[in-house]
Amino acid sequence: MVQTCTDPMMSEQAMKYLLTRPGVPAPLDPNFCPFVLAKRKYMKHVADSAVMGTISELNFVVERPGGCYGRDKLPVFTETHEGYDASLFLAGEAIRYMLWQRGGYKLILCGPKKICEDLKQAYSPSGKYAFEAATMPKIYATAWAVDIVSKLEDLPLNKEVPVVCGKVASGCRIAFDLGKSDVKTVAVKDGEVLDSAETEWDVTNPDPQYHYDVIVKAMKNTAAKLPGALEAIGGSATGAVSADSEATWCDCFPNVPPDVYKKKVVPIFNDIAKNEFGGVPIKVINDGEVTAVAGGQMVGEGCLFGISLGSSEGSGYVDKDGNLTGWINENAYNPFDLNPEGPTNVWSPHRGDASMFLGQRAATRLAKKGGVDLPEDMMPEHPNMNAASHVPHAQCLKKIQAAMKDPKKEPQVSKIYQSIGVYLGYAVAQYCEYLDIKNVLILGRVTTGHGGEIMMEYAKKVLAADFPELAHIKFHTPTEHMKRVGQCVAAAALPEAKRQRTA
Repeated sequence: MVQTCTDPMMSEQAMKYLLTRPGVPAPLDPNFCPFVLAKRKYMKHVADSAVMGTISELNFVVERPGGCYGRDKLPVFTETHEGYDASLFLAGEAIRYMLWQRGGYKLILCGPKKICEDLKQAYSPSGKYAFEAATMPKIYATAWAVDIVSKLEDLPLNKEVPVVCGKVASGCRIAFDLGKSDVKTVAVKDGEVLDSAETEWDVTNPDPQYHYDVIVKAMKNTAAKLPGALEAIGGSATGAVSADSEATWCDCFPNVPPDVYKKKVVPIFNDIAKNEFGGVPIKVINDGEVTAVAGGQMVGEGCLFGISLGSSEGSGYVDKDGNLTGWINENAYNPFDLNPEGPTNVWSPHRGDASMFLGQRAATRLAKKGGVDLPEDMMPEHPNMNAASHVPHAQCLKKIQAAMKDPKKEPQVSKIYQSIGVYLGYAVAQYCEYLDIKNVLILGRVTTGHGGEIMMEYAKKVLAADFPELAHIKFHTPTEHMKRVGQCVAAAALPEAKRQRTA
């Protein structure tokens, strides 16, 4: 469903405390206000506050399944202070950031009564964050709740449990990736790809049996190419996938009715393994996480954040041991730009989400300013470019890439990639708030060609200028091996196979 922006305008008082200019400006987006810098400016106002008793502390926790809790805190101005609006705005966005990065079905607040009550209302079905209150239950099949506790000791401590996945694709395996336009499948034997295929499918079909049949047929055709019995299945899909490989909220099935989705789509991967392949082990994760797993294997070390700039932003992280976070990693929905006139998008009712800055829609909304010759239906304001379909954006991106090869146009067109590189730099800095990032892998259609090199150059400029403590971070692009089979092998290796006992 196409969303309409419902965010109220930021108050003038909040603008005073939050809006700022980046040290490295985006050439085609002069009013870009990175979330990470807005928070820094706000914290400086807090530090400079000379009046005693005007600052309190808000603590918040987001609860997830498995006894996991994300916890953070924010100094906030009292309700009579002119900075209160900024405190409320930033607290709401900080919570939204944690929700879309980690996921959760309960928000627990502890702090001044006024801001806790205002945040509870904001995260109610009738509040500013009604979208989050409505979406998180779809992911976790648990009613959304907001609790307020009076004592700090009643607030759960931060707890994270890394997810360990297999790293060796031994034996006979298949892997699949569910994309928006096709189902990719590969056959792997002892880490070697024997066969691969792409099967077109219509993700808009509302019948879950159609999706089941398409996926199964593609998997069986590929499994037939293995020299022995299938031992395990690995997979990836866009959206939120549970630790038990349940398709809790995958946008590959956007038109399946909610009640049918819960019954038929949530268990689809496990049902396929059980009913069609004899119950072999299966492990399915978010597509961004597969990128991170494969990237960690490619560079030979962990602490890697993988980010795919494709139709939207897909991303994931592996720690120093190559383990996953267990988070939903729906970072495309994160607050990223606090510019009150920043871009809206069709998937969220909020303004300034990361999806409009770290995917092909970032390039296409800047194409006109970048001097690319566009037909009327590819202009940024045209309804076609503000709808859910990715097709016109893919076509527009091709025009941008072609214009980059024109010596007369290249100087202006390259500013598109410079701007996206600036976005990338501030995104990495934002993600470093909760993650120990030493490596960044970028890939996806927006990064192809010379434009990708420009993006990395400007991302590094951002870190050097505004975050010198992060200047050590190394940027990588996929090797040819990873482009061809790296992610497939990484996906195939995810489940631990039950090897046949030999006599």
